[in-house]
Amino acid sequence: MIDKAELQAQIARTAQQVRAANPMAGSITNSVTINFVANAQIAVGGSAAMVYLPDEGEFLANAGGATYINVGTLLPIYEETLPRTARTLHELGKPWVLDPVAIGIGSLRTKLLAQFKEFKPTIIRGNASEVIALANLWQVAGDGGASQVRGVDSTQAVDEAREAAVALARYTGGAVAVSGETDLVTDGETVCLSHGGSTFMTQITGSGCSLGGVCAVYAACAETPLAAALAGVNVYNLAGARAAARVDAPGSFQVAFLDELYKATPQDIANNPFEAEEA
Repeated sequence: MIDKAELQAQIARTAQQVRAANPMAGSITNSVTINFVANAQIAVGGSAAMVYLPDEGEFLANAGGATYINVGTLLPIYEETLPRTARTLHELGKPWVLDPVAIGIGSLRTKLLAQFKEFKPTIIRGNASEVIALANLWQVAGDGGASQVRGVDSTQAVDEAREAAVALARYTGGAVAVSGETDLVTDGETVCLSHGGSTFMTQITGSGCSLGGVCAVYAACAETPLAAALAGVNVYNLAGARAAARVDAPGSFQVAFLDELYKATPQDIANNPFEAEEA
């Protein structure tokens, strides 16, 4: 496993490089949250580009530093767009983030997520139920237990997804981030538990989707998938806690949250409370 101090140093270097380089992380994402995803990516220092069409997905895969794919609100064209984009990313060796939103609720969603197995996403970001369901779909976790997905919501605790997250990370060679009250991030060797955030994050649309987009921004500059995923989770927990300390309702929280993403320094992000232990 990686030493916590070294991981903090990697996170700080990642955040600093993002601010300096302004990497483009294109997205094919949930239409409900597309604005929030783009604004969050820009707030942490990245550049956003949102597309739908197959050739444009391939273009972004070539042109960008990383790509975010979210299956939240599928359109028929995505049956072509998503596999073509993921295949291009895999062939180029470019980092990409998969968010398996609402896995299991429809046949096209299941088909696409099954296809992604061979393209090995750099980071998988989801709630506990989604991560368990993906590990089951890809058959990488043995008897990982039954998933209990309810639309986009999780009905399971983060610690229930630990085995599935570790198995997925070992399969892909990347990292998995499981969102919940305490977030879990793993590369299959090290498991990190990141603290902070706010209950307001469950009362606005897109906190999870935008986190996936931010992880893609960091993946464009990070030394490792674990550093990218944990940088994203840490900055979200930091900004969430800071924003909640100065507002008292969800609408104002969303604005304050984007402000705090923008104001977080690389050292702030690296020092957000987390533990690291062997997987």
